[in-house]
Amino acid sequence: MENWQLVNDCLSLIGRDVPLFREDIAAWEPQISAQVQEGSFLVIGGAGSIGQAVVKELFKRSPKRLCVVDLSENNMVELVRDLRSSLGYIEGDFRTFILDCGSREFDVFLRHEGPFDYILNLSALKHVRSERDPYTLMRMVEVNILNTNHTVGHAVEQGARKYFCVSTDKATNPVNMMGASKRIMEMFLVGWSERIPVSTARFANVAFSDGSLLHGFRQRMAKRQPLSAPCDVRRYFITPQESGELCLMSCLLGENRDNLFPKLSERLHLITFADVARRYLSGMGYEPCECASEDEARARVDELTKKGQWPCHFFRSDTTGEKGFEEFTTETDALDLHRFRSIGVIKNESVPDQCQLERFSAEITRMRSSGRWTKPELVALFRQTLPEFVHDERNKSLDGRM
Repeated sequence: MENWQLVNDCLSLIGRDVPLFREDIAAWEPQISAQVQEGSFLVIGGAGSIGQAVVKELFKRSPKRLCVVDLSENNMVELVRDLRSSLGYIEGDFRTFILDCGSREFDVFLRHEGPFDYILNLSALKHVRSERDPYTLMRMVEVNILNTNHTVGHAVEQGARKYFCVSTDKATNPVNMMGASKRIMEMFLVGWSERIPVSTARFANVAFSDGSLLHGFRQRMAKRQPLSAPCDVRRYFITPQESGELCLMSCLLGENRDNLFPKLSERLHLITFADVARRYLSGMGYEPCECASEDEARARVDELTKKGQWPCHFFRSDTTGEKGFEEFTTETDALDLHRFRSIGVIKNESVPDQCQLERFSAEITRMRSSGRWTKPELVALFRQTLPEFVHDERNKSLDGRM
């Protein structure tokens, strides 16, 4: 049952029957392939779900050189096994390195192994729950903002042709610290764009990416545990391959300061996590049985599964930072909706206040040097840097949910 076709080809699960970017990829394939085959690439965070998707898109087009950096040794091993078992080998140089992109070892690696034509940064702390405590929250600042500045600085020094960094739809009108951290990251990158071409991409939830709720559905069923999901939170979903395609197109086809996102259409629409859970269970051969509480759902696993049913607990969201719906742009964004068929482009035409960004960096440095900071202090600093940020604090974390 685990090999059910919707796990491998999840379009039906997320309400679609056609790949989102098929026409755009076909139209631009000659240019994309030519750039990949002639280029050298460094993919940071390449063993995560989106990173692996990007690496696969590059690998199958036979780059001249492809180096992948990630902290997860196990995920990197799986990436290599996956590539060897599906695509095989390429003539170009392909190597992987278990490194933290903010470390001294990474700096030495770049000094000896660089330069690269294209540097793609897919590393991120992506969960809203990362703001549950001040220590993890500061780590999120380090990964999403400070490490981006660190790696784009290397790209400038080495004369890279392009720097790409993944963003998120949650950076649009952010209500949580994760989304706000990515919005501030975008602002820093626009500042760097005066020294090197940069581009980014905002996109929806990647179905079955590591740590996602859909990935959790697979884990729960494998462990014979109930499924739990909010019934009032609506999300856009794209497949892992689509996430890799969007990042690749932004890196290779995006102009300086461009931020690419999926256009809304009949192919891309909001869907609740509860609806996805119902579809998933149906595809796995089970009828969802909605329970009134977590306790009831846990207690009825054996009873219900014998009857071809699966216990579920669907609830209204009440945790910090959960936005009821997703959006990719704001009313004030300058947009190009004509260049691609299924992809829109945010044109970042002005450079943010560099003094404001320098104050942010200085204050983060001060906090880290002192060895003492609080979540309210970080929230206040984010609001000072991002006046439109409305933090939705409910004093409840997703860690308090099943």
